[in-house]
Amino acid sequence: MIPDFLVTHSGGFHADELLSSVILTELFPKARLIRSRAPEWITSGLDRIVYDVGGLYDAAAQIFDHHQRGAPLRQDGQPFSSFGLIWKHYGRDYLAALSLPDAHIEAAHASFDASFVLPVDLVDNGALSPSGPLAGLTLPALLETLKPAFDETDPAAEDRAFQAALTIARSFVEAGISRIAAKLRAEAVVHRAIEKTGQGRILELPMGMPFRPAIVKAGADHLLFVVHPRARDWCLTTIRRANEGFEVRADLPAAWAGLSNGDLEAACGVKGASFCHNGRFVAAAKTRDAALAMAELAVKEAIPTEARSVGCN
Repeated sequence: MIPDFLVTHSGGFHADELLSSVILTELFPKARLIRSRAPEWITSGLDRIVYDVGGLYDAAAQIFDHHQRGAPLRQDGQPFSSFGLIWKHYGRDYLAALSLPDAHIEAAHASFDASFVLPVDLVDNGALSPSGPLAGLTLPALLETLKPAFDETDPAAEDRAFQAALTIARSFVEAGISRIAAKLRAEAVVHRAIEKTGQGRILELPMGMPFRPAIVKAGADHLLFVVHPRARDWCLTTIRRANEGFEVRADLPAAWAGLSNGDLEAACGVKGASFCHNGRFVAAAKTRDAALAMAELAVKEAIPTEARSVGCN
């Protein structure tokens, strides 16, 4: 059933119904968005989807509220907001509408739910309260700053503000999905490169891309460095041990730190070596051969000869 109306509450808005509206207006662009608390609008009907209002969660009746007693919970007991409910029931269709490959939809749905939807749900329900100097810079907080001032007298101001905020919210949702889709595409490329590398310590990729998730997923614990081309040179980079923090599997040689061009060539003995960050997590070279030669030297320094079970690629 294609709805004629998408109904949410009037008055001040929050991230959950804004982000729900992003999903629903993409799927049903001809439906009219209604912001109301009038009983005739916020009850279920064959011509509408009602969300974040109505006092009921009934997917069959297309009403998705979470404010009532007995509000819906995720399987792990964490609360839904209207955004989580809409994502649960319409997120896969939304991803298909954005032309994600069928093979990636389930993974993208789960990833976006965990990284984007769930935090919004928790904040909206008071189960998560960001603190510190960045608390006011979370997406829910920033979207709420777009509401009209308390003494705004224009009765149309709230709806105008909602529509303006909806445009901004849409850009964040689409960017988040695009980022996840890119990671899934990268995963396939990295996996093929890992298979080609075998037990070598250096992973060569055809371009810069997110590589750590695929390396971890593949269990490629033997890899130490990644080499790939850039627009005008080649990059040699380390592999972080964890998603957070800066500890890496192996640093680049200490003698290279902060050097560039001739100084770096002299330090490493590789013609074409052009830069090494002072933090020793990334370096650059003018050619592929130079980048691979630097990587091989870095492996030799990171792993004593007697511990090296396999040579570099």
